Amino acid sequence: MYRIAFATVLVFFAQAASATTYTLEPNYTQGVLRWDHLGFSYPAAQFAQGTGTLEFDEKDPTMSSIKVTIPIASLNTGAPELDEHLKSEDFFEVAKYPTATFVSSRVEKGMGANRLKVTGNLTIRKITRPVVLEVTLLKVGKNVRTEVPTVGFDARGTLKRSDFGLGAFVPQVSDEIQLLVTTQAAESKAYAAFLEAKKAKK
Repeated sequence: MYRIAFATVLVFFAQAASATTYTLEPNYTQGVLRWDHLGFSYPAAQFAQGTGTLEFDEKDPTMSSIKVTIPIASLNTGAPELDEHLKSEDFFEVAKYPTATFVSSRVEKGMGANRLKVTGNLTIRKITRPVVLEVTLLKVGKNVRTEVPTVGFDARGTLKRSDFGLGAFVPQVSDEIQLLVTTQAAESKAYAAFLEAKKAKK
């Protein structure tokens, strides 16, 4: 029994060791939220400059994990009055809670090639709820502009805003929110070196 347990531990660490650490590139980590407004329109809000880390195992992506910080304070609809309302105490209360976080807890194979199902915990206004994202792996390879190994993917999901204390005006304005996120992440050590070299040229 001891040998079996020990072998299991060794396998786990061998799999974990095969994952590579990537840094999410803020300029290419963005998200869009969409909702139904009284049945008349489907407005959208965008956030940008997300940050975080990705542990990515190319041989077995189900052994990967991700942690993201979402800058809710960057939320932008293109309509200043709506932006102000979304950032107020009625909704995100960004003065007190400027960021949200997502931390994955499980990664599974999805339906089709390069598809993954990522389950994790989303925290907004100190309220944490499980969220499932359908992920499409877009590309793995070297970024031709930076020469840094990079991975990119899209993620889609649906959540209920009332689960996070954001239920104002439900059901006139939909409780269900459609979420789309896109990001690219660069291998951490090479990316850090690239940024240092870029900074030195200025």
